[in-house]
Amino acid sequence: MLGIWRSHAEYQLFLINNVLPFYISNRITVEFYSKALSKLYILDLDILKVLLKPRFSTTGKPSNQQPEIFRSFILMSELHFNSIPKWIEFLKATPILSYAVGVSPSNIPGVGSHYDFITRLWLEDSDVEQERQKSLHPFKKKPRKKFGKNQKQPPRHPGIIKKFVDLALQGKSFESRPEKLLQQIFAKVAVEPSANAGLLGDTTRLTISGDGTCINTGGSPYGIKICDCVSKGIYNCDCHRRFSDTDAHHGWDSYHEVWYYGHCGYFLSVYNTEFKMDLPIYLRLVEAQRNDGVTAIVALSEVRKLYPMFKFDKFLGDGAHDNNPTYDLLNAWNITAIIPLNKKGLGKFKYEPPIKVDNNGVPICIGEIPMLYDYYDKVRHRIKWRCPYVKGKIEFSYCKDQCSPSAYGRTIYTKPKWDVRLFTVIPRGSEKWQKEMNKRTASERVNKRILNDYNMEEAHSRGKKRWSWWTTLHSTNIHLDARIKISKFNFISILEKLAFQVA
Repeated sequence: MLGIWRSHAEYQLFLINNVLPFYISNRITVEFYSKALSKLYILDLDILKVLLKPRFSTTGKPSNQQPEIFRSFILMSELHFNSIPKWIEFLKATPILSYAVGVSPSNIPGVGSHYDFITRLWLEDSDVEQERQKSLHPFKKKPRKKFGKNQKQPPRHPGIIKKFVDLALQGKSFESRPEKLLQQIFAKVAVEPSANAGLLGDTTRLTISGDGTCINTGGSPYGIKICDCVSKGIYNCDCHRRFSDTDAHHGWDSYHEVWYYGHCGYFLSVYNTEFKMDLPIYLRLVEAQRNDGVTAIVALSEVRKLYPMFKFDKFLGDGAHDNNPTYDLLNAWNITAIIPLNKKGLGKFKYEPPIKVDNNGVPICIGEIPMLYDYYDKVRHRIKWRCPYVKGKIEFSYCKDQCSPSAYGRTIYTKPKWDVRLFTVIPRGSEKWQKEMNKRTASERVNKRILNDYNMEEAHSRGKKRWSWWTTLHSTNIHLDARIKISKFNFISILEKLAFQVA
């Protein structure tokens, strides 16, 4: 059962009272950990109690250190520790950090308590999880076929994106997913406080970018043989074997042009143009071989339910998201799609347009000159284009007398229904399109921060549960980094004032 839960205000007082003596006697040490102390001081975990309570029974020995264990993990991520046993040893040898967690050096939660905390937040049935870990699986060799540079692995099942879109439009999502509680914790503890601080910008018109990233697992792709083939002189058998990471698969890394073994992390991120910072708002780990276009439908459906108070205005994705069902879904949800064309799908109009257009869907006038975008008519669902000569973009037009006698110039309309991919609300190739498209790199920078800045792969974890947990921790720290940067809060300033009063 859930025991004593110290409030955030009580924790802040505890932190000040116990770190102040260290600051007075050894200022250099406290200043060395100033960023970590500042992060934990502003990390309000009161909402965590509401989310965790259903995961505890109403009987049994009380669990009294749940917020302290969560702070321990946040601090572990901040200081780039990957081993829980080594981290506990370091906590015991560094009293100032034990107080930062919220406990005395003699009362530090044990290794088992940390592992139990992760398991408690994972919503998969424990018996099913253990059975899956003990089960045997066939050995699968690394695929030999390679794809081109920046060419994503195609969906394994044709038409799967359309099926997912149909389910999403019916309001269905994977409510029984084991990572659901982790997503809710991340939303309440990290994302919503950042939104309240204005770090996401205007939450009634959010632009989100989606992208997948390759995560190499610590498990071996060869597994552990349990057959007796070796005793028979057979060393290269395909018998079923046991794997330490049963969730891992081979996937194609389109950036490095290699096959990897592990998982695919799909993140939705927001770029704040005012503060020039990238913040993740949604996290999901899927199979390594899953196409990002498939995962995007699941992600968009879940993120709308995760943040009902947010309004998503634009979605930015790479060429893997360029397919008709995705555009249909975004249009149904009034979300503007900013997605580059996948060259393989060019020229496949649903309705052949009555005018000549270029590869970006821009009409070409009789003088072979691209026309100029005027505006998007939401009522009639069409895009208006005008003569470039009349608009003053070109100095001479030999066909001006043949085109239109009106001083307003020739006007042409294109309709998205002709091809939702080509005739987008914001015209492809336009200055506005490029400006929005530049924000898409936010998801790539978030991937870099999680994988490189917080060294997630160095944990050599195994299993979707552990990788999802580390992703949540590092992403929470990214939000805390942003809040500290913008607010310029420093815990040391509090200690300075109190130390001056004591003196």
